Amino acid sequence: MIAPPEEFARSTVDREGAAGAAWLAELPVIVEELLEHWGCVPDGEVMHGGVGVIVPVRRAGESAVLKVSFPHPGNVHEPDAFVAWGGRGAVLLHERDDERFALLLERVQPSTLAEVRDGDELVTVAGRLSRRLAVPAPPGLPRLREQADAWAEQLREDARELPHALPRRVLDAAVATVRELGPVQPDTLVHGDFHARNILRADREPWLAVDPKGYAGDPAYDGGTLLKSRAQALLEADDLRRAVHRVLDVFAEAAELDRAHVVRRWAQFHAVQAAFWGRRHGFRIARSGSRLDRLTEFADRLAELLTERP
Repeated sequence: MIAPPEEFARSTVDREGAAGAAWLAELPVIVEELLEHWGCVPDGEVMHGGVGVIVPVRRAGESAVLKVSFPHPGNVHEPDAFVAWGGRGAVLLHERDDERFALLLERVQPSTLAEVRDGDELVTVAGRLSRRLAVPAPPGLPRLREQADAWAEQLREDARELPHALPRRVLDAAVATVRELGPVQPDTLVHGDFHARNILRADREPWLAVDPKGYAGDPAYDGGTLLKSRAQALLEADDLRRAVHRVLDVFAEAAELDRAHVVRRWAQFHAVQAAFWGRRHGFRIARSGSRLDRLTEFADRLAELLTERP
């Protein structure tokens, strides 16, 4: 039976508590049953992401991966997104077991777009892929427009409860984006967690997306997610303002979004969300200490910069 990687087991218990520990205890049996049911044999070292294990397998001579995620509402619609894409810009879905949050997926290479050193190339690849993923969303997916009221309320609640240095105009701009753009989003499939580590090198196509949330909304929303994920690189920029707007412009052009200002507004909203999230929960790469302080301060700077029109 497979043994969950120690780092994954530790982070799962830290995040999910007793429920995470109970799931980890069942995980080896779940994997064994799925391997048998889908006619697969292990074919490599067990890997993991943030919420699931990845088991390289072979079935009928073909390579694939078995992914089993911790049961969470955010993972429910991942297979629905893969079905809608049908391998167009994303990995192929071979099998699904929704009850156990398990997928049998096309195997891709372990290297990610985050390893590309040229920033313009990275953002261009991401933008072109975002355009390919922007297909009509199937019924049943969460509509981002339905979250607009909750987003606005959470922003106001965070501003009241958390110590922060965000100017009022920055918060007002984020709330205005939610109020003005949130309710009128199209029924377009968006990834929902679109960043370079979720874009992997592949053989069938140069790059394929993995780990979608599967939302229906504005593709410009994913542009804000991508920018937020570029924090580490942007921290090293000599001219932050220029570097940030370069990311947004390159993404908007590559994604064929003729509304660069809308990408900027969604990016500003994401930055404000991140500034509050860091203060309330920490970040995956920094839960406490000076690194968390640095990232939170950067989110503040980014939110303020994006509030200004270029």
